[in-house]
Amino acid sequence: MKILILDDAKAASARAAGLIAAQVAARPASVLGLATGGTMEAVYARLIALYRAGEVSFAGVSSFNLDEYVGLAGDHPCSYRHYMRELLFDHIDMAPGAGHLPAGEAPDPEGEALRYEEAIVAAGDIDLQLLGLGLNGHIGFNEPTSSLASITRLKTLTRETREANARFFPAGETPPRLAITMGIGTIMRARQVLLVATGAAKSEAVRQVIEGPVSARWPGSVLQMHRNATLVLDRDAASGLELLDYYLDIHPE
Repeated sequence: MKILILDDAKAASARAAGLIAAQVAARPASVLGLATGGTMEAVYARLIALYRAGEVSFAGVSSFNLDEYVGLAGDHPCSYRHYMRELLFDHIDMAPGAGHLPAGEAPDPEGEALRYEEAIVAAGDIDLQLLGLGLNGHIGFNEPTSSLASITRLKTLTRETREANARFFPAGETPPRLAITMGIGTIMRARQVLLVATGAAKSEAVRQVIEGPVSARWPGSVLQMHRNATLVLDRDAASGLELLDYYLDIHPE
C-alpha cells in the first residue's frame, strides 16, 4: 500500500483528482470505478476544474459506480445516478451512456446485480477504482462480515451506515435498507485502487485498514492484499496510525 498523507481535506481531494487525471491522460479509454458520498464531492469538483482548464478530457472514458440503493429510481434526488449527474457527468465531456450504475428500481435486484457484474467483466474490469471508507471500514456497501471474495450482489446495510447517510435525505425520509454493490472480489480485480479518507471520524477505520489484520470485520483491510493500492489521507484521518512518521518519511511531499 502507498500511503499519502496531505495537510488537509482540500489537499487530499486535489491529490486524488490529480491521480485520476493522470490515469486518464495515460490511457484515454480508461475504465474508471467511481464512488459517491461526501468525501467525493471535492474530488469531483477538482476533476471538473481540471477539465474546464483543458488539462484532462474524459471523452474516451467509461465508468462503473460502486453501488446504488434498491428501490430508488434514477431521477430520485438521493439516488446515486442523480448524484453522479449533478456532481460530475453533466459537467465533463464523457460520452452519453458511458457512465454506468446499477438500476436500483429493477424488478429483480439480484438479477440486476448479476447483469452489472457481467457488464464490468465484459468491459475488461476496472483500470482505476476510486473508493471512500465507511466509519465501520466498509468499501462500496460491503459491510462488516462481507465475504472478501464477493462479487456484485444485493447487500443489507447496517443501521450505522443508514444513519451516516441519512444527512443526504430529506427530513423524515430514511435511506433504503438494501443496496446493489460491487463485491470486494470485484473491487480487488481493479488494476489500481485509490482510496480517499478525510476527517478525524475516519481515523479508527483508517488505522484498522492500514495497520490492522486483514479481516472481514474491517472490509477495507483487504486492500493490504492489493498489488497497486494508494490511500490518500488528510492529517486528521491519519492521526491514529502507529507508523505515521514512517509514512511521512517515505512520501514527504
